[in-house]
Amino acid sequence: MLLLPRRLPPPSRSSRTMPPPPALRSLRAPISIRTESPKRHGIARCDTSRSTPRISETEPTLAQPSADVQGGSAPLFQALKSTAAQDVSCFHFPGHNRGKAAPSSLSNLIGMGAFLHDLPELPELDDLFYPKGVIFDAQNQAAQLFGSSKTWFLVNGSTCGIQAAVMATCSPGDYIIIPRNCHISVISALVLSGAVPKYIVPEYNSAWDIAGGVTPSQVDKALKELEMDGKKVGAVLVTSPTYHGICSDVQGIVDVCHPLHIPVIVDEAHGAHFRFHHSFPRTAIEQGADLAVQSTHKVLSSLTQSSMLHMAGGLVDADKVSQCLQLLQSSSPSYLLLSSLDATRAQLSENAKSFDEPVALALETKDQLMVIPGLSVLDLSCFASDFPATDPLRVTLSASDLHLSGYEADDILEEHQIVSELVGTQAVTFAINLGTRRQDVQKLVQCAKHLSEKYFSAKESRLRKHNYVRSPLDKFSVKLTPREAFFTKKRRVCIEDSLGEICGELICPYPPGIPVLIPGEVVTQDSLSYLINVRDQGMTISGAADGELNSIMVCNL
Repeated sequence: MLLLPRRLPPPSRSSRTMPPPPALRSLRAPISIRTESPKRHGIARCDTSRSTPRISETEPTLAQPSADVQGGSAPLFQALKSTAAQDVSCFHFPGHNRGKAAPSSLSNLIGMGAFLHDLPELPELDDLFYPKGVIFDAQNQAAQLFGSSKTWFLVNGSTCGIQAAVMATCSPGDYIIIPRNCHISVISALVLSGAVPKYIVPEYNSAWDIAGGVTPSQVDKALKELEMDGKKVGAVLVTSPTYHGICSDVQGIVDVCHPLHIPVIVDEAHGAHFRFHHSFPRTAIEQGADLAVQSTHKVLSSLTQSSMLHMAGGLVDADKVSQCLQLLQSSSPSYLLLSSLDATRAQLSENAKSFDEPVALALETKDQLMVIPGLSVLDLSCFASDFPATDPLRVTLSASDLHLSGYEADDILEEHQIVSELVGTQAVTFAINLGTRRQDVQKLVQCAKHLSEKYFSAKESRLRKHNYVRSPLDKFSVKLTPREAFFTKKRRVCIEDSLGEICGELICPYPPGIPVLIPGEVVTQDSLSYLINVRDQGMTISGAADGELNSIMVCNL
């Protein structure tokens, strides 16, 4: 999927008419994982079966007064708060010494509180790699709320969760089935693990320049091809939802893989909120996935770079996952990030109706945008595949009928102080979240109307400025594994002269970090044309040694 600088996807109109889920079982009685901890409140235990009830569909017994976030319902948060309040003489790191030596410019910007709570792994704050106290409690409460059997807190973003999941399931030389529009973190996981990719090409809509998900039949076909070749499969990895909110049939993929004892990893970075409203798609864990990585900081409210890795079932060794995370995560984890995960979990526990307003705003916004002349809103009808759902909180808008590219439309909206999440060649994506206000979406709709009024009548006289090429994901040739290419000697060539060479670096318009070229792939005319096209439009290129993309590194074979 080829998207470019900055942002996200919308729900589909068809997802609003999906039949309601089957009747759900009531939650078990509240229990406490570690009864010896006086600071914890028991919260409703969430079963990990596919019929697990959604938080928003249960009785609001999880709700607690807001002040409780500062008490036992958020054990790690409370421990950090109590420790920071101690009147002690500090002879430990970090060097700003609880803010006493904080740079004034930064403390004036973010306040002293951030420095005061920027503490190291003191005994009362537990150890992220060997949790026995407040981190242990906080992760267990997160597992209960998110419906997993085990949850790990991540301070190196979802990237380290993806890397750990792949390393824990794939040995060097094992094959892993992945979508070709996977995030760059998956490619880095291949370099680290030595796993060999078997790519699935997702359905691609050229009118939107957007790729969808993968289907169970595609996974089944890939598995059979590898079996015929005598290859060992370590895992299957699925991106669901995509950056644009398009979901794959994870349960169908699980049903294909589990009889073969092949674990399913889901990059669910953009779906951390799915468990918390009845109109959201089912979570990967609810659909039987073995490992699911979620960016808790995206739609939910933790600090940037904080994420969670959830596990269910018995196909994956939890101790192996922990060992991999110890290799990948910082040995000096930020307690600001960790406590933000704990506080976010407590926030969700307190209010079962948190997403009622954001969902209503998103659906209302899409309804209003869809009737504006010259504008289109992405939905499932844009794809031929039977994808099960889209994220209702993603709104992807195209002004191509106004002869405006996604970049041009975004530039105009930015002039009116509308900041989108993601810009593509053909569309702009907006993310609705817990902090979205009604005046924000009203302003978006008004600016979209202004866009239509200004360009609709003049569209016939305007020429498209850009020649859009077909997706470079359609045809590719792999000569080396990402790991082999990574460690091969390289040479720099002019990008126009790179046709037919073996790419030696990850090259992708960023964000969202979907690679156009992966180390080990042959540079094709499609990929070359696409990269030159987006380069000439001024898009930021990630991964390439030459950020201006006048040259690229190729393998010196």
